[in-house]
Amino acid sequence: MKGSAKEWSRFTPQERLARFSVFLGFGIAFALSLQKVEVIPEFLLDAPQQVVDLLTRMWPVDYSYYWEGVHVALVETLHIATLGTLMSLFFALPIGVMAAGNITKIGFLNWFAKLLLVSSRSVNTLVWALLFVAVFGPGALAGTVCIAFRSIGFVGKLFAEALEETDPGPVEAMIAAGAPWPSVFLKGYWPQVAPAFWAIFLFRWDINVRESAVIGLVGAGGIGMALDTSLNLFYWDRVSLILLAIFAVVVLAEVVVTNIRKRII
Repeated sequence: MKGSAKEWSRFTPQERLARFSVFLGFGIAFALSLQKVEVIPEFLLDAPQQVVDLLTRMWPVDYSYYWEGVHVALVETLHIATLGTLMSLFFALPIGVMAAGNITKIGFLNWFAKLLLVSSRSVNTLVWALLFVAVFGPGALAGTVCIAFRSIGFVGKLFAEALEETDPGPVEAMIAAGAPWPSVFLKGYWPQVAPAFWAIFLFRWDINVRESAVIGLVGAGGIGMALDTSLNLFYWDRVSLILLAIFAVVVLAEVVVTNIRKRII
């Protein structure tokens, strides 16, 4: 007696039900979100015409305004990004060490360090900028502190994860030989995490260059303040110049970071 042929199926009934549930959930979430957003059809249909009108007003670009109102603000943006990133290292490195479970065995310190890292990352950069503008007043100081505080969570978390992924062999050998803790860290941990550390630092500086151009919109210094002024005064030819300057700086920062990473890592 021949056995019945088995029918091949890509998914089991349980998997089909799970996939259907996921797609149904996404569909419901999309429908509810679309309803809450309240898209106005008239504005949506008119958008292409408005974009063409805006681009027409932004052309030709007012290049003469660069030295008058863009160059200094652009340099200030780079200073904010660089100084803020460097400042974040002084706090992110010790907090990252405390957050690494294989180094810090004290549960309270480990939990407290992770809480600090989460607190830094949980709030958007613009919100931190608004807070520090209220504390320090408008200007580059508020922007620098904002960038530094926001970067602590990013740098510290990735640094802690790099420490937790190190090979324990060299570390255990140095501890067995009686080496002091600073030597264990500098000779056992640091050589393993140094490439990751420099990659994290460069990547965060690249991000901070972009964010420094945005926080000026709320008064935290840099090119964003010049952009906000031009937008408020409807100087669209200057707006296009500022946007081109931001784009050029971001591309240049990307090129610089990529080349440095190739040489260091």
